[in-house]
Formats: sequence, structure tokens, C-alpha cells
Amino acid sequence: MLRILNRIRHAGLVTEAPPPVDDGELQRVGTEVKRVLEARYGGSLAIREVDAGSCNGCELEIHALNNPYYDVERFGVHFVASPRHADALLVTGPVSRHMEAALRRTWEATPDPKIVIAAGQCACDGGEFGTSYASCGAVANVLPVDVSIPGCPPAPIELLRGLRAVLQG
Repeated sequence: MLRILNRIRHAGLVTEAPPPVDDGELQRVGTEVKRVLEARYGGSLAIREVDAGSCNGCELEIHALNNPYYDVERFGVHFVASPRHADALLVTGPVSRHMEAALRRTWEATPDPKIVIAAGQCACDGGEFGTSYASCGAVANVLPVDVSIPGCPPAPIELLRGLRAVLQG
């Protein structure tokens, strides 16, 4: 055990520095989102996130949107637990056959007008899973999609840019 601890002590730090994020870009995109939300949605957008069969990489980036650094709630965007309270569905992963019916029911429970956002490469085009006996592939194969945000996984700023795109469109 002492040998392992000495090896750790001699190795030092081996983690990477976090990627640089332009605070100005984050503030600019967030301010544009807030401006559109105030004009069209009464100042807030409620999002129901649905994992339709992902590896959870996209979910980690979506959770980062709520951390103190990104803090999307300051721009009027918040996540809700029920599709009945949602303005938008944020869907990740290729739609597995087991989640297809649940995703459709969630979409039907969301009040009109509803927005569907496909987040991540798998949600956009099926990713490496494609369409098979176990996967419906892209979210667009199951529901009408308003905007696709590619990336594996998409960075939080890209998710915010995708929100801006769908809200302005």
C-alpha cells in the first residue's frame, strides 16, 4: 500500500486544464435568449429533458447548463420534471425501441405549441447506433424535430446556441 501511495505522490497532477470558455460569448448568447424569451414566452422557457437511450455524455453537458458557471436560469431557461409544464422537449440519444412509446407519450403530454430539440449526434442522426432492431435511430424518425444540436457531446455553449436558434426561428 505504501508503494502505491508513493507512486501517486511522485506522479503529481495528471489532469487536464478545463477548456477555455469565452465569458463574453456566453453572456451575449444568453442575453439574446433572454430577449427572445421576454418577447415571445413571457420571460421563461420550461424544458423537459428526455434521455431516449443515450450514453449520458449529453446529460452531463446539459447538467452543466445549471451549474454556477453557466447558470441558464439567469437567462429564463429552467428544467421541469413534468412534460405537462414544459414548453420544449430536449431529447438525447438514439431513440431505443423500448423508449419509443414513452417518448411519444411525453410529446403528447407536452402542451401546444411544443418545441422538440435533438441534442447530441445520436439524437441528430442515430450516431454510431443508427437504425436497428434495438434502435429507431434519430429523434426525427419518431417525432418532428425543430432544431438539431450536433456534437458528441455538444458543449453547454452549443446547447445554448441551439436554444437561441430555435427560439429565433
